[in-house]
Amino acid sequence: MIQAMRNAFKLPDLRRRLLVTFLILAIFRLAAHVPVPNVDPVALKQVFEANRLLGLLDMFSGGAMSSFSVMAMGVYPYITASLVIQLLMPIIPRLEELAKEGEAGRNKLNQYTYYLTVPLAFLQAYGQASLLASARRGGTPVISNWGLSGPSFLPTFATLCTLTAGTIFAIWLGELINEQGIGNGISLIIFGGIVARVPQRVGALLVGNVRDLIVFLIITVITVGVIVFVQEGQRRIPVQYGKRVLALRGTRLRMAGGGSTHIPLRVNSAGMIPLIFAQSIMLFPGTVASYFVNAGNPWISQIANGIYQVFNGRSNTYWILYFFMVIAFAYFYTDIVFQQQNLAENLKRQGGFIPGIRPGKRTAEYLNGVLRRITLVGALFLGVIAILPWLVDVLGLVTNPGAMLMTSAGLLIVVGVVLDTMKQLEAQLLMRHYEGFIR
Repeated sequence: MIQAMRNAFKLPDLRRRLLVTFLILAIFRLAAHVPVPNVDPVALKQVFEANRLLGLLDMFSGGAMSSFSVMAMGVYPYITASLVIQLLMPIIPRLEELAKEGEAGRNKLNQYTYYLTVPLAFLQAYGQASLLASARRGGTPVISNWGLSGPSFLPTFATLCTLTAGTIFAIWLGELINEQGIGNGISLIIFGGIVARVPQRVGALLVGNVRDLIVFLIITVITVGVIVFVQEGQRRIPVQYGKRVLALRGTRLRMAGGGSTHIPLRVNSAGMIPLIFAQSIMLFPGTVASYFVNAGNPWISQIANGIYQVFNGRSNTYWILYFFMVIAFAYFYTDIVFQQQNLAENLKRQGGFIPGIRPGKRTAEYLNGVLRRITLVGALFLGVIAILPWLVDVLGLVTNPGAMLMTSAGLLIVVGVVLDTMKQLEAQLLMRHYEGFIR
């Protein structure tokens, strides 16, 4: 691997791409330290220490949320917009047609995604800022001059525009990596945000509890190995292509086609999307209930407190529900994505078939059956990864599970991004006849 990196840096084009990628990630991290005005940093720190939801968002933003910088939302509004467009494809025929029109159709879908990102970023900025503005520590509001009426309107509107612009800037940096660098730009931006806090956490554990650091390192290494094994796992479905007669040349027939290949069905086709879906839904009730815990009506306050205790991320019920939600969303998302690919129809159109299976409907039923069986393994894997912090706490392996080097979902993202980037760099090296990373 070290030799392959040396070979990559010896090639002017690859060296330029790698340096551009590092430079863009450095710019992103610098922008993550530019704070939004009218924020009290002391009160903000106290709020993040007391709120698990905000702490989770801060982990994914690489500390940009805890300092409430212009990059506080990262690229997550864009991810939300992409998921919305993807989920709307089976419902809106026009979007499904665009997805089948090749490069031009994909560009149009990307354009719609960008358009949808702006209002979603604006709404998310308002939601996050309102959550912080409503939180007080020692009587001091986290954000001053907040409101959509009176003299607070202009400062509030400026804050929302700043946060939205930060998201668009992060997306633009990701697109620059796609064009000028190596790897998937948006994924690398998220990767940079997640790993940015790891050195700080390692330093804190070195000072506070070396035993916990050693245990976390062992758990991280084992988890990374399992993630790589499952992420790369696939079921290969053999496919045969019949020969076709193209023309009659004299007394000889001109044939084309034929041969065999396979369809790789991944064990974890959904990636880490089910974790994001399940986490968003599981944290939502607790976040809403936290607004009514101190309500004047004792009946409402009692109900809100009960909901908050269940969904605050510390109860056993929360983690059990989280486990089953991840499994359900793994099946849901995998099925939606697979149906959009329409593999059975494409095979039939191209003259391909699975040996022993009739083309068309029988092929679709066979592929769906195989996919659902192997998805069970991937769904259980995602469920265990999701509740890994709870398992560490229940087994008593560490004294402070909240001090993990990174969340299990973050670890899944990091490993996936590293694997994808390594494969892209491997492809570039193989094009130039160099021995690459993956043997």
